[in-house]
Amino acid sequence: SFLGAGKPPMYGDYEAQRHWQEVTYNLPIRQWYFNTSDNNLLYWGLDYPPLTAYHSFLCAYTAKLINPDWIALHTSRGYESQLHKLFMRTTVFVADLLIYIPAVILYCCSLKETSTKKQVSSALCILLYPGLILIDHGHFQYPLSLGFALWGVLWLSYDWDLLGSVAFCLALNYKQMELYHSLPFFCYLLGKCFKKGLKGKGLVLLTKIAGTVVASFAVCWLPFCTDVEQMMQVLRRLFPIDRGLFEACMFSSPPPCCKLANIWCSLSVLIKIKNVVSPQTQLKLSFAVTFLSLLPTCIKLTVQPSLRGFKLALVSCALSFFLFSFQVHEKSILLVSVPVCLILNEIPFMATWFLLVSTFSMLPLLLKDGLMLAYTVTMLAFLLACVASFSILEKTSVEDLQLKPFSLFLKRYVSWFKSFPRIVRSLFLLSVTLMGVLSLMSATVRPPQRLPDLFPVSVSSISCLHFLFFLAYFNIIILWDSKNSRSQKKVS
Repeated sequence: SFLGAGKPPMYGDYEAQRHWQEVTYNLPIRQWYFNTSDNNLLYWGLDYPPLTAYHSFLCAYTAKLINPDWIALHTSRGYESQLHKLFMRTTVFVADLLIYIPAVILYCCSLKETSTKKQVSSALCILLYPGLILIDHGHFQYPLSLGFALWGVLWLSYDWDLLGSVAFCLALNYKQMELYHSLPFFCYLLGKCFKKGLKGKGLVLLTKIAGTVVASFAVCWLPFCTDVEQMMQVLRRLFPIDRGLFEACMFSSPPPCCKLANIWCSLSVLIKIKNVVSPQTQLKLSFAVTFLSLLPTCIKLTVQPSLRGFKLALVSCALSFFLFSFQVHEKSILLVSVPVCLILNEIPFMATWFLLVSTFSMLPLLLKDGLMLAYTVTMLAFLLACVASFSILEKTSVEDLQLKPFSLFLKRYVSWFKSFPRIVRSLFLLSVTLMGVLSLMSATVRPPQRLPDLFPVSVSSISCLHFLFFLAYFNIIILWDSKNSRSQKKVS
C-alpha cells in the first residue's frame, strides 16, 4: 500500500503522480500549472519543473493505451486498482532501470585504485540503501532527479564537463530540490575554469558550459517561454514562499515541528518560531544561515577544485540546505544521502552511520505508511552488508576517517584526540542502540496522553543532533583536506 491509499479526499502521493498524468494528458500545456475548472491546484496541482510534467505525460500516454479510465479527466480521482498499481510500479522500475541503477553501477566501476570486489560491494550497498527503497515504496517517488545528478557526477569524474552540465540541468528541471546540489556543481566547474586561466582555455570552457546550461534550460522550458505569465506561474508553483517556513508538511500529523529533523523544526519545539518571527523574516533568516553555512565549503571548492572535494561538497552543501533552508520535507534528506553513498567506499564508517541515521530520521513518516517491517528488514540488511563489505568497525582510525590533517592541527590544543577512534566507535554503537530502542518504542508503546508527540519529537531531535555532528565532520575534512591541493594539478 501507499501513504494515503484509499483515504479521500487526497488519497496520498500515489494519487499525486496519477493525477499529474491525468492533467498533462487531458489539458493543453498552457493550463498545466494554472488553476482552472479542469485543474484544481489545491488537489495535487503540479508543483515540479517541466521535465516532471513531460515524464507524467509520457506515462499517461502509455496508460491510455492500456486503460483510458486510469487517466480519465475528473472521474479517475482515487483510482487504485491492482492492475493500475502494477502499471505504476512498472513505471518506477523502468525509471530505476534506465537512469538510476546504471549510474550507480557505472560510478562504482569508475572508482580508481579499487578492486573489483570492492566495486561490486559498493554498488550492492548503495542499491540497498533503505531510505530510497522505502520512500519509493511508501511515497511513490521516481528517482529520476537523483539519477540524473549521479550521471552528472559520473561524467564530471571523466572530465566530460559539458555532458555533466547537461545531466545536472536535467536533474534540476525534474525537481527543484536539486538546488541542494547546484552550488557544488557551479563552484567545481567555475574553479576548473579559473585554473585553466580565464584569458585562455578557461574562458573557452566557461563559455561552452554557460551555452550548454542555457540551451538545456531553453529546451526544457520551450513551451512555457512564449508567455511571461506562463513562466511566472510555473515559478510561483515551484517556489511558493508565501506559505511559510514549514509549508512542506502543513498537512502532516503530527505537526512538522515534531517530525522533521532540521534545525528550525527542532528549535520550534522549544521556541514557537512561527509565532515570534514573521514569514518574511523567516525567509531572510533561513537564507542567511544557509548561505553562511555553505560559504566556507564553496570558497574552498572554487579555489581548489578537485573531484574528491566536489563529492564532499555535495554532501556538506546538501546537508546545510536540509538543516537550515526554507520549506524542507522529511524526504529531502535523500538529497544528502545519495552523495554520501558516493563516498561509501572512501569513508565507510561515517558514510554507513550517516545513511542509517538518515533513514531513522524518516521513522514517523514510515510508521504512518505502515512500513515498520520493511524498515527493520532493510536497515538490518544494509548494516550487515556494510559490515561484511567494509569492516566498518575496524575503519575508525584518524587516517580512515580522513582526519589526519585536523588531528595534527588539534594535537597542540586537545590531549584526548588520541583516543578519538575509540570514542567515535562507542558513539556509533550508542547511536545504533538508541535508534533501535526508539524505533521499537515508536512502533509498540503508546505515548503518554499529555505528550502525544513524544516519540516523533525524540526521533527528530536526536536525528538533528546527529546531522549537526555530521555537518561539522564533513566541513572539517573539506577545510583541512590537504589532498585537494595535490589533486588540483590533475584538474588543471
